[in-house]
Amino acid sequence: MSIFDSPSSIRARCPQCRRALRTCVCALARAVPHAVQVLILMHPMEVHEAKGTGHLLHLCLPHSRLLVGERFDPVQLQQALQGSWGEAGNALPRHSLLLYPETTQQDAALGLAAAAPPPAPCAPQRLRLVVIDGTWRKSRKMLYANPALQALPRLALKDVPAGRYAIRKAHLPGQLSTFEATALALAQLQGWAGEAPEHAQLQSVFSAFIARQAALQDENRNR
Repeated sequence: MSIFDSPSSIRARCPQCRRALRTCVCALARAVPHAVQVLILMHPMEVHEAKGTGHLLHLCLPHSRLLVGERFDPVQLQQALQGSWGEAGNALPRHSLLLYPETTQQDAALGLAAAAPPPAPCAPQRLRLVVIDGTWRKSRKMLYANPALQALPRLALKDVPAGRYAIRKAHLPGQLSTFEATALALAQLQGWAGEAPEHAQLQSVFSAFIARQAALQDENRNR
């Protein structure tokens, strides 16, 4: 603590969602059954970001892991991507897919490697979805900084609906929050058609989160 800090200026944080206790979202989380493992790679600037959705997503997905960093240790990252997570009854080898748009000509011109071809169709129990949690600019920087991520086959979302998270501005059409994009990707990989209860539950959690954020904004304005 510096001499300029006072105890009241240092906000206590929830150890799970990493948000200030006043804005903790743990009570909103609901565990959703899913077979596809999810690896969340969170940029350090998202750890305490009040508008971030990565921690809430992690709390809702029992078969998920969260790593914080920008340039990861190659050995640690490779283990997270391809190694066993040691889950009881869930030790089948996994094919990792990166949730990210397809490589563009601009990416190729800048030296970004072309993604590997996707694996042959396989059961959700054999898949591991890799999600980069950060702004578009930061997520692209993380991709460039970690060759192991560039080498993964990609899952690009199709027919993306308009994002519902207006509190955090999207810079281009089709850009979604981490929570929204992952929910859509899981629906695609798990085969959650129509109003599947798992997908509906994730949507319900996200709606509650949006309402909570809006209420907090109103409260801050009225202070």
